[in-house]
Amino acid sequence: MPEWPSTAAPWVSAVGRALPSTVLEQEQILAALRGLWAEKHHNASRLDDLHHAVRVKKRHLALPLERYPALDRFSRQNDAFIEVAQELGADAVARALAAAGLGPRDVDHLLFVTVTGIATPSVESRIALRLGMRDDVKRVPIFGLGCVAGAAGLARATDLLRGDPGGVAVLLSVELCSLTLQREDLSVTNVIASGLFGDGAAAAVLQGGARHRRGPGSPRVVASRSVLYPGTERVMGWDVVDSGFKVVLSADVPQVIRARLGADVDRFLAAHGLARGDLQHVVAHTGGPKVLEAVEGALGLAYGALERSWRSLEEVGNLSSASVLFVLGDLLDADVARPGDRGLLVAMGPGFCAELVLLEW
Repeated sequence: MPEWPSTAAPWVSAVGRALPSTVLEQEQILAALRGLWAEKHHNASRLDDLHHAVRVKKRHLALPLERYPALDRFSRQNDAFIEVAQELGADAVARALAAAGLGPRDVDHLLFVTVTGIATPSVESRIALRLGMRDDVKRVPIFGLGCVAGAAGLARATDLLRGDPGGVAVLLSVELCSLTLQREDLSVTNVIASGLFGDGAAAAVLQGGARHRRGPGSPRVVASRSVLYPGTERVMGWDVVDSGFKVVLSADVPQVIRARLGADVDRFLAAHGLARGDLQHVVAHTGGPKVLEAVEGALGLAYGALERSWRSLEEVGNLSSASVLFVLGDLLDADVARPGDRGLLVAMGPGFCAELVLLEW
């Protein structure tokens, strides 16, 4: 892989975020699930314990709570996904473009990531038409990367802009996790998922290295690395069943992170003449308390280094691929990075895999 000078690297000019209007405290969602599962679950109090353990205080839901009972089959869940994904996705993209000082017709590449619904024509094509993008916009819909897709999407958008240094790329993530709830699945994994995952959309605008960077607050994407771990296919993912997407979420996730992530990050940084001590910012996917603790331990991070990730987890839950973009957007909005700062953006997902992105301000 060729080494690129940082001055030629594409840069992230804005992140737009959109959340559904239905927002509920965790206790309200838990009360609804108690009504659904209390008679079937052999230990109803366990629901409370598992929901409280994930440290999520509130979440946004794709639909009002009263509409969920009618989603009794996969086709209805997916129809709801297509409907809401277009609305939220268009909102996130419009916000991101406005923040970057660009319009829909400036977009050359449109990437879309999700793991919570499927559509053909794909969601990003419908959004491109809705927003009035050019008819020659290059679209890249990506399904199946799960929680890692926010980081992986940034990396793939950067790869595209290396070959189009005058171009503009938009990465859009829409995840509507509540629409995947398996109401007949009383497993601990499904109960945890019902308390952890939320709904939302995020869009990042990236511009090629030949374009004028508006200010030091916009980081360049200097490099990225993908890591795929053999023998971990059942650590995270979906089983596609008659009722839709059934979550696969192994208790081994934190163990894999502790065993592998530190060395992978060290090798990645060393390839660019850096070490962990050279990083001023770490943007981590909000996988849950055990995942964030594993990342902190694997990287030897100081207390508070992932404060933005912890806060995002509490405020909106785990938004799958959109989570890491929410945290990145929060960092950019805070305007705390200084010229010369470096940051690591990291996420993990099905495969099992990791994606590492090196940022420089």
